[in-house]
Amino acid sequence: MTAATDAQPIPTDWLTVPELVEVLGEPLSRVRRLLDDFHLIGTRRGGTLRVPAVFVVDGHALSSLRGTVIVLHDAGFSDDEAIEWLLTPEESLGVAPIEALTAGRKSEVRRVAQTLA
Repeated sequence: MTAATDAQPIPTDWLTVPELVEVLGEPLSRVRRLLDDFHLIGTRRGGTLRVPAVFVVDGHALSSLRGTVIVLHDAGFSDDEAIEWLLTPEESLGVAPIEALTAGRKSEVRRVAQTLA
């Protein structure tokens, strides 16, 4: 997926849906809507849906995540592939895409994501 094929994903905790309810302070139905609408994405780990904790900043889903996930889906990425790309250092960004998004570099991240199609 990335130019740096030997790069390892950044370390992150993984939150279950019940943990997301607690961290976000939202009801279960709202958390499910955030997942359905790609404000957050998760993957099955050990049979349970889990979301990387780095996708939540200050008790909210990272606002720039949704548009970036949509760009990745448009490029043919599955949720699992999108999560892997977001967490793995990207040579052209100098950091993992999620770190660039957190730093406010969403346009740059999305430009790189668009080249992956």
